[in-house]
Amino acid sequence: MSFLFGDQPTPPNPLQTAAAQTGTNVSTGVANAFLNNVNQNTPDGSLRYDVTGNYDWTDPSTGSKYSLPTFTSTQSLSPQSQAIRSQTDAAKMNLAGLANSQSASISNLLGTAFNPSGAPAGGNAQNLANIPGAQTSYASGGPIQSSLSGDYGDITRSYGPEDNFSADRQRVEDSLMQRMNPQLQIEQQRIQQQLADQGIRYGSQAYTSAMDNYSRQANDARFGAIGQAGQEQARMNAMAAQQAEFQNAAQQQGYNQALGAGTFANAAQGQQYAQNAGMASFANAGLAQQLAQQQSVFNAQNAQRNQSMQEQYAQRNQPLNEISALMSGSAVQSPNWLNSPQSQIATTDVGGLINTNFNQQMQNYQQQSANTNNLIGGILGLGAGALKGGYISDRREKENIDKMGTIFAAGDDGEKRELPVYQYSYKKDPASTRHVGPMAQDVERIEPKAVAEHEGVKYIKPKHLMGSILRAA
Repeated sequence: MSFLFGDQPTPPNPLQTAAAQTGTNVSTGVANAFLNNVNQNTPDGSLRYDVTGNYDWTDPSTGSKYSLPTFTSTQSLSPQSQAIRSQTDAAKMNLAGLANSQSASISNLLGTAFNPSGAPAGGNAQNLANIPGAQTSYASGGPIQSSLSGDYGDITRSYGPEDNFSADRQRVEDSLMQRMNPQLQIEQQRIQQQLADQGIRYGSQAYTSAMDNYSRQANDARFGAIGQAGQEQARMNAMAAQQAEFQNAAQQQGYNQALGAGTFANAAQGQQYAQNAGMASFANAGLAQQLAQQQSVFNAQNAQRNQSMQEQYAQRNQPLNEISALMSGSAVQSPNWLNSPQSQIATTDVGGLINTNFNQQMQNYQQQSANTNNLIGGILGLGAGALKGGYISDRREKENIDKMGTIFAAGDDGEKRELPVYQYSYKKDPASTRHVGPMAQDVERIEPKAVAEHEGVKYIKPKHLMGSILRAA
């Protein structure tokens, strides 16, 4: 892979983006209007949509001008329906004339006051008031037993210490943590040392991933200790709850025995009370029967009077109803239009596409910059072997060589050339520490002044190499 120094992408112009989005929305709206204004033909008539003009609209934010079509909807009846409509209108005119002449004949009727004196008399409510009063009291069967003798103890409503064995749980948790924390610290130190031995630097992705994995394992161990302490607390709490339940069961048994004796006494009292109530109910039933008879007579008299009044009202209202019916006429059957399927063209999110493209370009630029900075960082720390103002970078002095990518460098002629960058270790390094950087032989082909040789070993001069890289940027 190659890494270049590139220019940061230019953000999109908001006004141009808004203009593009508005233009797309307007075009989509016009297309949807033509799709959904469907002409219809039915047996009763037709419905037609026509473009009868245009409306010029200017976008206030961008100044862009748009010509929008305007539609006119026209409904037409079929020849048969139109003939029916004409006949119906003529019939309405005739009925309206009859209603007008009929209205003159009822002036005398409405000018005479309504007189209900000839109607039968209504029911006499005084007869209902002469019924004797109902029996509202009767002897009781004796006092109800409302208390129980004996003391059966209070109900146990709490158990255990005030902290619900939280202190016991904490002692168990502290004991487990005291045994576990030193071991976790040793494991953390071991992992940190192992990462250092592998050449994984603090703050790198590999170092962060390894320490995150250790933290999850340590947290799992701590959560396990907390869980065991919680189980011990639950066990002690359950034992205290069982003891309280046994005490309440004994108290309930004594209470139930006394309650049974009191219930038997109240049952006898209730039986006597029911007998007294039955006698009173029999007397009241006779009174109710007498009241019902008087109520039937009262209702029959009122019904007779109401019927007479309704007949008089009908004679007075009939002419008015006839006029209303003549004026109402009959309705014309209008065409039934179908609910035509509505097609919607989705609006293209032009503004979103422009901004998404810019964000992708920015992400690529940032990734390239980060990769280039990492490689250049490796070049500036070329290795462990310093020699005469430079760093040993002779391919013959290295081993375990893996190519990582390339960057561009240029000599005095200014021509860009690819410079490979590798990850390697030195043959003379017992720890086999991994380094990142180019080979002196590759740099020498591009910029000879950036490479020197001492006692047969080539080394790179960082200052000259950075000048070559900057010339290629």
